[in-house]
Amino acid sequence: MAGEKMDAGATIVAPVSRWLPVGDVARSAAFYRDMLGFDIREAGGGTEAASGPALLHFDPSASAPAMVFFETDDVEAMHAAIRARGIAASELVKVNWVKMRMFEIRDPDGNTLWFGQSYDKPHAPRPGMFHKALPRLPLTDLAAGIAHYRGVLGFHVNFQNDTIGVMDRDEVTVLLIPRDEAHTGVGSAYFYIENADRLCAELRASGANVQSDPVSFPWGLREFSVKDPEGNQLYFGQTFE
Repeated sequence: MAGEKMDAGATIVAPVSRWLPVGDVARSAAFYRDMLGFDIREAGGGTEAASGPALLHFDPSASAPAMVFFETDDVEAMHAAIRARGIAASELVKVNWVKMRMFEIRDPDGNTLWFGQSYDKPHAPRPGMFHKALPRLPLTDLAAGIAHYRGVLGFHVNFQNDTIGVMDRDEVTVLLIPRDEAHTGVGSAYFYIENADRLCAELRASGANVQSDPVSFPWGLREFSVKDPEGNQLYFGQTFE
């Protein structure tokens, strides 16, 4: 089932895949199809909504509202098209710390949908299949973990609630999630960085649990590692000639 498409000059251009809590699948399907122009399809025993590279999986078993960000190639046209369909949309605002012009709407279940376009770097298709990794690190005390990644490891909070902490530093994003039956034990992530010695000194000074001094290895990386308060292992590597 396909809905009437948005203005041809306003499309979603960046990949996103999220499980979306919904109370009534049919109602949500109608909203995303008829109001936002998504294609609705059945897959894997459930219902999905797709628009370009964006894919939403409706989850009637979840309850906490979610937040989803869609990057568009023309945020003004998208804003106008959504308002023309009678959807209450916030004003367009310039968010300097992410260098985006953005607006917000809510779906029938209270999920927050952000639409934005970079005013700093216009979107351009990138070659290849893989563009970016988003490591998920489990934490028993999510709020304390978010505070540690912000205050000690130098990340900024992109978004947080009781179920996730989206943490950014420069071009890197880490997802902090609750440790539960589906996400047990500890995780790890590897980050390529500009200067291992400088970052190691910064993290030591801020109180991070640095495991070792930077060491240059024959495979061309100068590396050190850090543990977060719950044992997740973070590896940092600087390439060198």
